[in-house]
Amino acid sequence: MFVSRYFGGAIAALAGLAVAAQADTWDMPTPYPDATFHTANIHQFAKDVAEATDGALEIKVHSAGSLFKHPEISKAVRSGQVPIGEFFLSLLANDNPVFGADSLPFLATSYDDAERLWAAQKSVIDGLLDAQGLMVLYAVPWPPQGLYTTKQIDSVADLAGLKFRTYNATLEEFANLAGAAPTQVEVPDIPQAFSTGRVEAMITSPSTGANSKAWDFLSHYTDIQAWLPKNIIVVNKRSFRRLDEATQNAVLKAAAAAEARGLEMSKKETDEKVAILRENGITVVEPSEELMSGLREIGAQMLENWKAEAGDEGAALLDAYQK
Repeated sequence: MFVSRYFGGAIAALAGLAVAAQADTWDMPTPYPDATFHTANIHQFAKDVAEATDGALEIKVHSAGSLFKHPEISKAVRSGQVPIGEFFLSLLANDNPVFGADSLPFLATSYDDAERLWAAQKSVIDGLLDAQGLMVLYAVPWPPQGLYTTKQIDSVADLAGLKFRTYNATLEEFANLAGAAPTQVEVPDIPQAFSTGRVEAMITSPSTGANSKAWDFLSHYTDIQAWLPKNIIVVNKRSFRRLDEATQNAVLKAAAAAEARGLEMSKKETDEKVAILRENGITVVEPSEELMSGLREIGAQMLENWKAEAGDEGAALLDAYQK
């Protein structure tokens, strides 16, 4: 009896070790705090993967740039330092202008436009990232981008000379064309940058403004709805291929659900966060026609510049989008 119990316990213990050996943990860096809806969506994605695989794959989310800073995340996934990560798609625009199509001012200014643009953009993005050893899991748009300032802005001329927060090459070009002074600032550093006078204006989403408590350091939000940029979640192809087929399918299914859920979260976020800005004393302004006319001129010039740089790939993307 004792021997039987001993071996029975030993077999159970070995079985437990086998399950533990099969379990895998993926570290996932993200650039934004847990309060950001993108990060909340990622936490749910990770939970869905863990549940669908019975814990065989655990995704550990490292938010707010705590594991890798935002500009380093794509490189970290590409090199295999981490198997999965999230980043702002247009950060890769220096690699190829096609990555920055969703951040072109006034090209896609509604959720319907943003979905059509992603449909046109995705096949090109898939090919470019595949060559880097990466695979797209899903993408989610930010709410339409608005203009935050420390004073009222009635025309593009009012932006001249302002220290303007940028986060990618496209926005740097925008700031230069507007006569502003571009300054690179990541999301966690926004409050300090404004409080110390390092920046005086920015274009970003209602989400980022509310989560950064913009009312503590600026006064005006002008709802210009300039573009709807995307965050993209990618996986290292070698890491993905190491998963068994059932786990791969679970990841892909959870990713599809996260993309659909994230889109609805983004839409809901827009109204909620603009309301929070207003409730906390930010002056929410509808843009003047003079301002919008000047901004659209900048957008048209940037689109022409982009076309020249993006070549045949860019032309094919625009053709697909505009059909």
